[in-house]
Amino acid sequence: MPIVRVALDVPLSTLFDYVLADGISVVAGQRVLVPFGRKQVVGVVMECAADSGLSAERIKSVVRVPDEIPPLPDELLTLLRFCSDYYHHPQGMTALSALPSRLRSSEPITFRKALQYALSASGRALKLDEFPKRKVVQQRMLTALQTGVLSAAQLRALSPSAPAALKALLEAGWVVALSPSPSPACRGGELERHAFNNAHTLTTEQQRAVDAVTQSAGYGCFLLHGITGSGKTEIYVHLMYEMLQRGGQILLLVPEINLTPQLENYFRSRFPDAELVSLHSGLADGERTLNWLRAQSGQARIVLGTRLAVFTPLPQLALIIVDEEHDASFKQQDGLRYSARDVAIFRANQRGLPIVLGSATPSLESYYNAQSGRYKLLRLTARALAAAKLPEVRCINTSNTFMQHGISEPLLAALEQRLQRGEQSLVFINRRGYAPVLMCTACGWLSDCKNCAGKLVLHLKDRRLRCHHCGHQERVPHACPGCGNADLQPVGIGTQRVESALQERFPGARILRVDRDSTRNKGAWNAMRQRIHDEAVDILVGTQMLAKGHDFPNLTLVGVLNPDSALYSSDFRASEKLFAQLAQVAGRAGRADKPGVVLIQTTFPDHPLFRALREHDYDAWAQTLLAERQSAGFPPFVYQVLLRAEAKQESEVYAFLQKARAAAVALALPVELYGVVPAAMPRRANHFLAQILVQHESRKLLQQFLRAWKPVLDALPAQKLRWSLDIDPLEF
Repeated sequence: MPIVRVALDVPLSTLFDYVLADGISVVAGQRVLVPFGRKQVVGVVMECAADSGLSAERIKSVVRVPDEIPPLPDELLTLLRFCSDYYHHPQGMTALSALPSRLRSSEPITFRKALQYALSASGRALKLDEFPKRKVVQQRMLTALQTGVLSAAQLRALSPSAPAALKALLEAGWVVALSPSPSPACRGGELERHAFNNAHTLTTEQQRAVDAVTQSAGYGCFLLHGITGSGKTEIYVHLMYEMLQRGGQILLLVPEINLTPQLENYFRSRFPDAELVSLHSGLADGERTLNWLRAQSGQARIVLGTRLAVFTPLPQLALIIVDEEHDASFKQQDGLRYSARDVAIFRANQRGLPIVLGSATPSLESYYNAQSGRYKLLRLTARALAAAKLPEVRCINTSNTFMQHGISEPLLAALEQRLQRGEQSLVFINRRGYAPVLMCTACGWLSDCKNCAGKLVLHLKDRRLRCHHCGHQERVPHACPGCGNADLQPVGIGTQRVESALQERFPGARILRVDRDSTRNKGAWNAMRQRIHDEAVDILVGTQMLAKGHDFPNLTLVGVLNPDSALYSSDFRASEKLFAQLAQVAGRAGRADKPGVVLIQTTFPDHPLFRALREHDYDAWAQTLLAERQSAGFPPFVYQVLLRAEAKQESEVYAFLQKARAAAVALALPVELYGVVPAAMPRRANHFLAQILVQHESRKLLQQFLRAWKPVLDALPAQKLRWSLDIDPLEF
């Protein structure tokens, strides 16, 4: 009887054999429902075989073959096998993690038909300049619908109050609901020419970049290194247009969910008749599954997503774009610890198609690959708008400047000037909350987290102390728990404290705080972004959520508070990350015809990093870092793997890691093996964490070592702890 080898979502490095009953046939890539233990679970058929190494009585039968979706293509199965092998993660968990959660369930898949919306004849006849100004959201919807038919999801992205506004427009008869129709790209099985809103003429540099990619044959990895505001998105648009005309699909990966709505709306306006879908964790399960199926069927021509979208089946895939390729968000930090950027490069190579990595501050690994010729380097050295110049970057020496709540007088004066001129400002501090720690002035007590090695952060508005690592929170004490002193003082600054200080200094200013706390509610960030674009905000106070990808034409001043802690971090990548972060946030200033200024508060104004920022010289800074990394023996000159372990008992963690290290030494393979050390945060959520670093100059030899070491690790007793291998780690 025919045998199928099935990948199941279990932590075992094996496939499971099942037999097919008479009348059932499957192919590799199909979902199947199979018995496992006492329950029935969904798996993916990875192979079909004539026989099994197990005895017939031990092999159970496939229960059912759900036929709601076509099988996963061979290309995707190959990609999943590669990820399982390279990242040393169980094949079943790898394969199932690539599916939307609805497809991992044994429940039958049913969908409500998603309605689409268009302007009626009376809606098209409306004069929007005469429309009531107080009905802002309705007006925004009518403007959006002038570009063509939109889905409910697209309209919801315009405002948190979109459902009520849509209902009002439907009742007024200005908008009509339509049944979904096939995508123009797929109707009749023939490709149609796509409408293209060619809003911008490319600069010479932009055109050269577009030509280099479109004229390449087969696989090519292009690093698009363009300064902030140089028009990388416009290059993406023209590349998409070329690939759409060839009948291809495009996969665009972005690092943050917050960037997807604005990019989605922008690309829809440029390609009004090409179906575009988003894939990210902010979508409901049903919507995400439906978008995934549209991509798999070829109906969706443009797929915009965060890291997990790299596994989306795309039958006509012609181009992959990774925007902000340097961003650490592309690296998954649990489960299958993959880098979406690296997997995307493998996928492009596998399919023989071009991939574009875009960034104003490329990762050192990508920059090194471009310098050595593995990638093709495309440069954009000027801003796309002729009137837009790179901002002037200046440092404020905080060691001899008076500060109020962490803000210097020169920065406050610059903020006041922008308020008088009606221009927007951004104050950037990468720490949310009111203050990083609460301290007793009498005995020195600090607000330590009882579960972690970190501190509880003061959130003054709701009178809570919160741990940003484990989530523990408690009330702010009325007096010091150690000595009873009532004088407890906040130490350091966070976004809430900066917001409060600015409100006190500029009572008439419209101040908006953007961080994880203020954008927690669904739709909050969309509403905030619209307020910024409508110039209903004077001063933005925010974390790294505001640092990249956003285009606010009236923003002319960026102030950076407290960046120095990263300069002397134990993480060898800290200064690289800081330069990228500061260059990105500086790039928000002066993107239109008004000049921009960036003021960085630092105790070390003469540090080479700030010198390179002032001169907008990424290359000089990258060369400095590469020289340091080469002499120290760090990536990109070596490849690394980190073995992490955590448990409630510290002794168990160190005992396991010492045995693991002894086993590695016994293999006698030529890798560089470091000792057992505590993690950067040695205790988190009542668990102790420690690690071992292994590295080698050859990726191939390091993988050979891991293939020998992993079975030994699997055999070590580890009932009371968790351990994991992190290949090419970014966090230590």
